[in-house]
Amino acid sequence: MDPHVSDPSAPLKGGPSKKTEKKLAKEARHQVISFVFMIFLTSVAFLTVASDTIPNRFAIPFILLIAVVQVLMQLYYFMHLNDRGNGWNNIMLWTGIFVAVMTVPTLMLLIGVIKF
Repeated sequence: MDPHVSDPSAPLKGGPSKKTEKKLAKEARHQVISFVFMIFLTSVAFLTVASDTIPNRFAIPFILLIAVVQVLMQLYYFMHLNDRGNGWNNIMLWTGIFVAVMTVPTLMLLIGVIKF
């Protein structure tokens, strides 16, 4: 009998299969690439604001756009929302984003921040 069955803290014997090794290597490569891309986006946001390359009027929407891209990348690459079995999580996420995108301009219009 495998000692891991009776004692979950026992070390596992053997190594992962070739298919599992390829999958883990691919996942690690995607995580490193997305991590570097997120560092790049953070640097771009910092440098654009620090150097005044974009007007102050567009600074906040630009930073919010970069933040949304980073949140989506973190959800898909680090929280594994792109894996199978996360269909309902994706539906709920995109529904929430859709409702938020529709609600914020509506409230801004009702409050009077935006005028036509």
